[in-house]
Amino acid sequence: MVEKKNLNIGLIGYGNMGKSIEKQAILRGHKIGFITNKTPSYKELKNSNLELVLEFSSPKSAVSNIIVCLENKIPIVCGTTGWENQYDFIKQKCKKYNGSFLYSPNFSIGVNILFILNKILAKIMFKSNLDYKVSINEIHHKNKLDSPSGTAIALSKDIILEKYCKNWGIIPLKNNKKNIYISSKRIDNIIGIHTVFYESLIDGIKIKHFAKKRKGFALGAIIAAEWLYKKTGIFSMKDVLNLNL
Repeated sequence: MVEKKNLNIGLIGYGNMGKSIEKQAILRGHKIGFITNKTPSYKELKNSNLELVLEFSSPKSAVSNIIVCLENKIPIVCGTTGWENQYDFIKQKCKKYNGSFLYSPNFSIGVNILFILNKILAKIMFKSNLDYKVSINEIHHKNKLDSPSGTAIALSKDIILEKYCKNWGIIPLKNNKKNIYISSKRIDNIIGIHTVFYESLIDGIKIKHFAKKRKGFALGAIIAAEWLYKKTGIFSMKDVLNLNL
Protein backbone atom coordinates (compact mmCIF):
# COMPACT_ATOMS: atom_id res chain seq x y z
CA MET A 1 0.00 0.00 0.00
CA VAL A 2 1.39 3.42 -0.94
CA GLU A 3 1.58 5.80 2.00
CA LYS A 4 1.45 8.82 -0.29
CA LYS A 5 -0.45 9.00 -3.55
CA ASN A 6 0.86 10.79 -6.62
CA LEU A 7 4.53 9.98 -6.11
CA ASN A 8 7.01 12.09 -8.04
CA ILE A 9 8.86 9.39 -9.98
CA GLY A 10 12.01 9.58 -12.10
CA LEU A 11 12.78 7.27 -15.02
CA ILE A 12 16.35 6.39 -15.96
CA GLY A 13 16.12 4.58 -19.28
CA TYR A 14 13.39 5.62 -21.71
CA GLY A 15 13.22 2.76 -24.17
CA ASN A 16 10.17 0.56 -24.72
CA MET A 17 10.13 -0.49 -21.08
CA GLY A 18 10.56 3.03 -19.77
CA LYS A 19 7.70 4.29 -21.90
CA SER A 20 5.47 1.46 -20.77
CA ILE A 21 6.33 2.21 -17.13
CA GLU A 22 5.52 5.88 -17.68
CA LYS A 23 2.06 4.96 -18.97
CA GLN A 24 1.30 2.63 -16.06
CA ALA A 25 2.59 5.13 -13.49
CA ILE A 26 0.33 7.87 -14.80
CA LEU A 27 -2.65 5.50 -14.88
CA ARG A 28 -2.03 4.77 -11.20
CA GLY A 29 -1.97 8.47 -10.31
CA HIS A 30 1.75 9.16 -10.15
CA LYS A 31 3.74 12.00 -11.68
CA ILE A 32 6.78 11.49 -13.90
CA GLY A 33 9.05 14.33 -12.83
CA PHE A 34 12.28 13.35 -14.54
CA ILE A 35 13.26 11.28 -17.59
CA THR A 36 16.74 10.58 -18.92
CA ASN A 37 18.68 8.03 -20.95
CA LYS A 38 21.97 9.04 -19.30
CA THR A 39 23.36 8.78 -15.79
CA PRO A 40 21.96 11.87 -14.04
CA SER A 41 24.12 14.25 -12.08
CA TYR A 42 23.72 14.80 -8.34
CA LYS A 43 22.36 18.29 -9.06
CA GLU A 44 19.80 17.06 -11.60
CA LEU A 45 18.33 14.59 -9.14
CA LYS A 46 18.32 17.09 -6.26
CA ASN A 47 16.53 19.74 -8.32
CA SER A 48 13.88 17.26 -9.48
CA ASN A 49 12.66 16.55 -5.92
CA LEU A 50 12.10 12.91 -6.78
CA GLU A 51 10.55 10.52 -4.28
CA LEU A 52 11.53 7.39 -6.19
CA VAL A 53 13.42 6.30 -9.33
CA LEU A 54 12.83 3.37 -11.67
CA GLU A 55 15.98 2.29 -13.50
CA PHE A 56 15.69 0.36 -16.78
CA SER A 57 18.75 1.39 -18.77
CA SER A 58 21.70 -0.74 -19.93
CA PRO A 59 24.19 -3.08 -18.22
CA LYS A 60 27.00 -0.54 -18.74
CA SER A 61 25.31 2.33 -16.92
CA ALA A 62 23.11 0.57 -14.34
CA VAL A 63 25.64 0.58 -11.50
CA SER A 64 26.43 4.29 -11.89
CA ASN A 65 22.71 5.07 -12.02
CA ILE A 66 22.01 3.10 -8.85
CA ILE A 67 24.87 4.71 -6.94
CA VAL A 68 23.90 8.31 -7.75
CA CYS A 69 20.35 7.60 -6.54
CA LEU A 70 21.60 6.01 -3.31
CA GLU A 71 23.90 8.99 -2.72
CA ASN A 72 20.88 11.27 -3.12
CA LYS A 73 18.81 9.20 -0.65
CA ILE A 74 16.30 8.42 -3.41
CA PRO A 75 14.71 4.94 -3.31
CA ILE A 76 15.47 3.07 -6.52
CA VAL A 77 13.84 0.14 -8.28
CA CYS A 78 16.15 -1.48 -10.83
CA GLY A 79 15.14 -3.86 -13.59
CA THR A 80 18.27 -3.68 -15.75
CA THR A 81 20.05 -7.02 -16.07
CA GLY A 82 23.61 -7.92 -17.05
CA TRP A 83 25.41 -6.12 -14.19
CA GLU A 84 24.72 -8.68 -11.42
CA ASN A 85 28.43 -9.46 -10.88
CA GLN A 86 28.50 -6.11 -8.99
CA TYR A 87 25.43 -6.82 -6.88
CA ASP A 88 27.43 -7.27 -3.65
CA PHE A 89 29.13 -3.91 -4.30
CA ILE A 90 25.71 -2.24 -4.65
CA LYS A 91 24.53 -3.90 -1.44
CA GLN A 92 27.50 -2.35 0.37
CA LYS A 93 26.69 1.07 -1.09
CA CYS A 94 23.06 0.76 -0.07
CA LYS A 95 24.02 -0.05 3.50
CA LYS A 96 26.58 2.79 3.55
CA TYR A 97 23.96 5.37 2.58
CA ASN A 98 21.13 3.69 4.53
CA GLY A 99 19.32 3.55 1.22
CA SER A 100 16.35 1.84 -0.37
CA PHE A 101 17.06 -0.53 -3.23
CA LEU A 102 14.92 -3.14 -4.95
CA TYR A 103 16.26 -5.29 -7.77
CA SER A 104 14.58 -7.96 -9.83
CA PRO A 105 15.66 -9.53 -13.13
CA ASN A 106 11.97 -9.69 -13.98
CA PHE A 107 8.99 -7.74 -12.58
CA SER A 108 6.30 -9.96 -14.10
CA ILE A 109 4.16 -11.45 -11.36
CA GLY A 110 3.90 -14.66 -13.39
CA VAL A 111 7.68 -14.97 -13.71
CA ASN A 112 8.11 -14.53 -9.97
CA ILE A 113 5.66 -17.37 -9.44
CA LEU A 114 7.80 -19.37 -11.92
CA PHE A 115 10.82 -18.66 -9.69
CA ILE A 116 9.02 -20.29 -6.76
CA LEU A 117 7.90 -23.31 -8.79
CA ASN A 118 11.45 -23.68 -10.11
CA LYS A 119 12.90 -23.78 -6.59
CA ILE A 120 10.29 -26.29 -5.39
CA LEU A 121 10.95 -28.60 -8.34
CA ALA A 122 14.73 -28.42 -7.85
CA LYS A 123 14.29 -29.20 -4.16
CA ILE A 124 12.17 -32.28 -4.99
CA MET A 125 14.74 -33.48 -7.53
CA PHE A 126 17.60 -33.13 -5.05
CA LYS A 127 15.83 -34.77 -2.11
CA SER A 128 14.60 -37.65 -4.27
CA ASN A 129 18.03 -38.12 -5.89
CA LEU A 130 16.39 -38.28 -9.33
CA ASP A 131 18.38 -38.60 -12.53
CA TYR A 132 17.25 -35.73 -14.77
CA LYS A 133 19.32 -33.37 -16.88
CA VAL A 134 18.35 -29.70 -16.65
CA SER A 135 18.29 -27.10 -19.40
CA ILE A 136 16.76 -23.65 -19.73
CA ASN A 137 15.59 -21.99 -22.91
CA GLU A 138 14.90 -18.27 -23.17
CA ILE A 139 13.62 -16.28 -26.16
CA HIS A 140 13.45 -12.48 -26.39
CA HIS A 141 13.17 -9.71 -28.95
CA LYS A 142 16.14 -8.76 -31.11
CA ASN A 143 16.88 -5.55 -29.19
CA LYS A 144 17.55 -7.20 -25.83
CA LEU A 145 21.11 -6.29 -24.86
CA ASP A 146 22.13 -9.14 -22.54
CA SER A 147 22.29 -12.85 -23.31
CA PRO A 148 21.43 -15.10 -21.59
CA SER A 149 18.66 -13.14 -19.89
CA GLY A 150 18.88 -12.19 -16.24
CA THR A 151 15.76 -14.26 -15.63
CA ALA A 152 17.36 -17.40 -17.09
CA ILE A 153 20.46 -16.88 -14.97
CA ALA A 154 18.31 -16.35 -11.86
CA LEU A 155 16.45 -19.61 -12.58
CA SER A 156 19.78 -21.42 -12.93
CA LYS A 157 21.19 -19.99 -9.73
CA ASP A 158 18.12 -21.06 -7.78
CA ILE A 159 18.50 -24.64 -9.04
CA ILE A 160 22.16 -24.54 -7.98
CA LEU A 161 21.22 -23.15 -4.56
CA GLU A 162 18.89 -26.11 -4.10
CA LYS A 163 21.97 -28.31 -4.76
CA TYR A 164 20.55 -30.22 -7.72
CA CYS A 165 23.17 -28.83 -10.12
CA LYS A 166 26.61 -27.30 -9.70
CA ASN A 167 27.07 -24.87 -12.61
CA TRP A 168 25.34 -23.23 -15.55
CA GLY A 169 26.74 -22.44 -18.99
CA ILE A 170 25.89 -21.54 -22.57
CA ILE A 171 27.69 -24.56 -24.06
CA PRO A 172 25.96 -27.96 -23.79
CA LEU A 173 28.08 -30.65 -22.17
CA LYS A 174 27.34 -34.25 -23.08
CA ASN A 175 26.60 -36.71 -20.29
CA ASN A 176 26.97 -34.08 -17.57
CA LYS A 177 23.76 -33.88 -15.56
CA LYS A 178 25.23 -31.48 -13.02
CA ASN A 179 25.50 -28.57 -15.46
CA ILE A 180 22.56 -26.46 -16.61
CA TYR A 181 22.65 -25.54 -20.27
CA ILE A 182 21.04 -22.19 -21.13
CA SER A 183 20.06 -21.61 -24.73
CA SER A 184 19.17 -18.08 -25.86
CA LYS A 185 17.39 -16.90 -28.98
CA ARG A 186 16.56 -13.40 -30.21
CA ILE A 187 13.52 -13.40 -32.47
CA ASP A 188 11.63 -10.40 -33.85
CA ASN A 189 9.28 -8.85 -31.27
CA ILE A 190 8.97 -11.69 -28.76
CA ILE A 191 8.55 -10.09 -25.33
CA GLY A 192 9.86 -13.01 -23.29
CA ILE A 193 9.59 -16.79 -22.99
CA HIS A 194 11.38 -18.85 -20.32
CA THR A 195 11.23 -22.64 -20.10
CA VAL A 196 12.91 -24.96 -17.61
CA PHE A 197 13.31 -28.56 -18.83
CA TYR A 198 14.03 -31.67 -16.77
CA GLU A 199 14.69 -34.68 -19.00
CA SER A 200 15.52 -38.30 -18.28
CA LEU A 201 15.73 -41.38 -20.50
CA ILE A 202 12.07 -42.16 -19.86
CA ASP A 203 10.24 -38.84 -19.57
CA GLY A 204 10.46 -35.08 -19.19
CA ILE A 205 9.08 -32.24 -17.07
CA LYS A 206 8.65 -28.67 -18.26
CA ILE A 207 7.67 -25.43 -16.50
CA LYS A 208 7.20 -22.37 -18.68
CA HIS A 209 6.27 -18.70 -18.61
CA PHE A 210 5.47 -16.61 -21.66
CA ALA A 211 4.71 -12.90 -21.65
CA LYS A 212 1.84 -11.69 -23.79
CA LYS A 213 2.24 -7.95 -23.20
CA ARG A 214 4.97 -5.65 -21.91
CA LYS A 215 2.33 -4.15 -19.63
CA GLY A 216 2.83 -6.99 -17.13
CA PHE A 217 6.48 -6.05 -16.53
CA ALA A 218 5.71 -2.32 -16.29
CA LEU A 219 2.81 -2.81 -13.88
CA GLY A 220 4.92 -5.09 -11.70
CA ALA A 221 7.67 -2.45 -11.57
CA ILE A 222 5.21 0.24 -10.48
CA ILE A 223 3.73 -2.05 -7.83
CA ALA A 224 7.27 -2.66 -6.56
CA ALA A 225 7.95 1.09 -6.48
CA GLU A 226 4.78 1.73 -4.49
CA TRP A 227 5.76 -1.02 -2.06
CA LEU A 228 9.33 0.31 -1.64
CA TYR A 229 8.28 3.89 -0.87
CA LYS A 230 9.45 4.93 2.63
CA LYS A 231 11.17 1.58 3.27
CA THR A 232 14.89 1.22 3.97
CA GLY A 233 16.96 -1.78 2.93
CA ILE A 234 17.63 -4.19 0.07
CA PHE A 235 14.67 -6.02 -1.42
CA SER A 236 13.38 -8.11 -4.33
CA MET A 237 10.03 -8.94 -5.92
CA LYS A 238 9.77 -11.89 -3.53
CA ASP A 239 9.42 -9.36 -0.73
CA VAL A 240 6.83 -7.34 -2.65
CA LEU A 241 4.70 -10.40 -3.42
CA ASN A 242 5.39 -12.13 -0.08
CA LEU A 243 6.84 -15.14 -1.92
CA ASN A 244 9.76 -15.85 0.41
CA LEU A 245 8.76 -19.46 1.02
